[in-house]
Amino acid sequence: MAYVIIGNGIASLGAIDGIRKYDRDTPIIVIGAENTAAYGKPLTSYLLAGRINPERFSMRSGDYYTGKDVTLKLATYIEKIDLETRELLTSDGTKIPYEKLLIATGGKPFVPEIKGVEGDDVYNFTAAKDAYKLIESVKSLKRAVVIGGGLIGMKAAESLYNRGVEVTVVEERDRILSLAYDDEAAGLISRRVGEAGMMVRCGVNGREIVRDKTGKLRGILLGDKSFLEADAIVLAIGVVSNVRLAEEAGLSVDKGILVDDNMFTGVDNIYAAGDVAQARDVVFDKDKVVPIWSNAYTQGYYAGRNMAGNNSAYPGTMSMSSISFFGLPTISVGEVNPDSADPDYEIYTFFDEPKQSYRRLVFKKDQLVGYVLVGDIDFAGMYTSFIKFKFKVDAQTRKRLSEGEPDVLMWPDDFFNKAWNPESK
Repeated sequence: MAYVIIGNGIASLGAIDGIRKYDRDTPIIVIGAENTAAYGKPLTSYLLAGRINPERFSMRSGDYYTGKDVTLKLATYIEKIDLETRELLTSDGTKIPYEKLLIATGGKPFVPEIKGVEGDDVYNFTAAKDAYKLIESVKSLKRAVVIGGGLIGMKAAESLYNRGVEVTVVEERDRILSLAYDDEAAGLISRRVGEAGMMVRCGVNGREIVRDKTGKLRGILLGDKSFLEADAIVLAIGVVSNVRLAEEAGLSVDKGILVDDNMFTGVDNIYAAGDVAQARDVVFDKDKVVPIWSNAYTQGYYAGRNMAGNNSAYPGTMSMSSISFFGLPTISVGEVNPDSADPDYEIYTFFDEPKQSYRRLVFKKDQLVGYVLVGDIDFAGMYTSFIKFKFKVDAQTRKRLSEGEPDVLMWPDDFFNKAWNPESK
């Protein structure tokens, strides 16, 4: 018997490391639907832009797996989890027994309801195969339309633009980056994008992908009846948790697979981690799916530890985006768009437009619960510590934080001593 992991992404790597910390002997089987080594999905845009090569795209070499006694089964699709026999049924009829199972199936692209969306020259942007297809065709591309003005869409658009492609981003909401950033930050980023020469259309959606009589892509008709010519359409709206296997097996599912603090699903010997898992969010104090790379690895790591018999509580998920747009660094952490009518929240902002520097701090009662930095992000780690450890913030500390002067000496004395002086009593 063996540990079996469905999914060959960052969460599976965390699980392998977690298992092997406490169990060096039991074999591990990793099953991946793609015929490629584990890679970093956030790096897809850098691969498309030509900033990294395929070798750097892969997160682990073959030596990593052999050294940890891991058997890889790539290009293998799991059709069913049989709870009674503790077996997985593959698409070719093979049965794979498991002793302990981790479901790390990640997310699948959200495909909008656009007429004609199926066909050549229409790409998703969450899998390596799509990036490679785009790379192969980019030399012949003159115009591309990216559907989705979130983080994935904007980085896909920037990567194509940097390859010399004329790009237009189409975003259904009234502004780009509406989930991760507030109005001011999104506006500052939008201006940087515009100054670089890339087009953004907000408040409109795609209605129909248009082709000529031979099937060749001509462009896309938008909801306002305008038409954008394009040689390629990139769907980059986001992902939804790939819960089909768990749902059909009878596991508890909401937006993702429900897990406890040990990443345990409640069904004997089955765990879940990564973009498919709905785990505790330390800011919102409820279970959420937070598709963040670092969270996926950490969830996998704690799932692996628990699978190997080490009772370890996952410290919790935290929403975080750290990314640059045309050289403008940004970071968004925690709750950044609270209900403006809620009296428990207080928001401080600072904006130096000539320097393209913006800071937004969101306090809830006596705690910092979210922040946005654009341009000057030097103190991001310090702000994050206040959110992660839920430090109480008095009036003087709040003032200094709001003025952009966070300092480790603001930490509570007992926490400071534990972190920096572990031998102190």
